[in-house]
Amino acid sequence: MSVLLIADDHPLYRDALRISLEARLSDVTILETADMSSTVDMLNKQPDIDLLLLDLHMPGSEDLFGLLHIRKLYPDIPVAVVSGLEDPELVSKVVNAGAMGFVPKVTSADVIVEAIDEMLEGEIWVPDTLSDQVSASNDEFSELADKVSSLTPSQYKVLCLLRDGLLNKQIGFELGIAEKTVKTHVTSIFRKLDINNRTQAVLIANQLKLTPPE
Repeated sequence: MSVLLIADDHPLYRDALRISLEARLSDVTILETADMSSTVDMLNKQPDIDLLLLDLHMPGSEDLFGLLHIRKLYPDIPVAVVSGLEDPELVSKVVNAGAMGFVPKVTSADVIVEAIDEMLEGEIWVPDTLSDQVSASNDEFSELADKVSSLTPSQYKVLCLLRDGLLNKQIGFELGIAEKTVKTHVTSIFRKLDINNRTQAVLIANQLKLTPPE
């Protein structure tokens, strides 16, 4: 039996995808979550999940953070990114960040089943329309993504606000935490990313195109 987890904050899409997959896949169990917190809880409770279908833009998982965070916490669980965007640069980034595939939300149910079958066999899957535009393996980006994945959610939010040019006091106000706590986060961010200043932090955040989780 295969166990799939659909992590998406749109209930209509989850329902449609679950119904379509159950009609086309035999001996499958499909679980559902709606945000990053509940997804992590589910992965803790169900360690035998065969494939996670992850929406990049559900609450707590803006852009690459959700993928990076989950790949760090659960490196043995295959993750396929599901997105409403079909941007070759984004596809390249998620594959280089460790995703098994990229499935646009407009993909037909039959093709999604084919994609799932390939990914369950250990193959990386992207749509034919994007395959020629996906960049080859980028070790520098993969190493950078791995460093960012070591950040806690709070540190990640601080990194994104550093990118926006906010001072520690302003970051504290935005996040509802003390300025001293912000300074502690900044120190940890510099250490984990192996950098020395805010300018370098901004460059990293821009390179990965990070945005803060909701």
